[in-house]
Amino acid sequence: MDPILVDVAAALAARSATSLYDTVKAWFTRGGRQADVLEAAEGAAPDSPEVAALAEELARAEADDPEFADALRAEWEAARDDPAAGGGVSNRITGTVTGNVLQMKDNNGTISFGS
Repeated sequence: MDPILVDVAAALAARSATSLYDTVKAWFTRGGRQADVLEAAEGAAPDSPEVAALAEELARAEADDPEFADALRAEWEAARDDPAAGGGVSNRITGTVTGNVLQMKDNNGTISFGS
């Protein structure tokens, strides 16, 4: 089994990457594959039989449909590169900034700029 597909299946089970989940669900539904294996894995532990079954189904889907394989790998790379995909924080500032900038995930207090 491709270890990447096991990681993808675990991420799908945790729904830690919404775009990845939506892509797989759409392809499974459109391709006549049972989405049951995807739904059965939802919330399951990464080392569970449900996640293993999902990884196997992903491998079959990739073998049957190179277009799906490309889409899955592209979504996985995008999800891995986006720290916010897993509930993390992704702060980016582009362009010229004049003035104050505050980047954060959560705030539980008062924020004040100036004196």
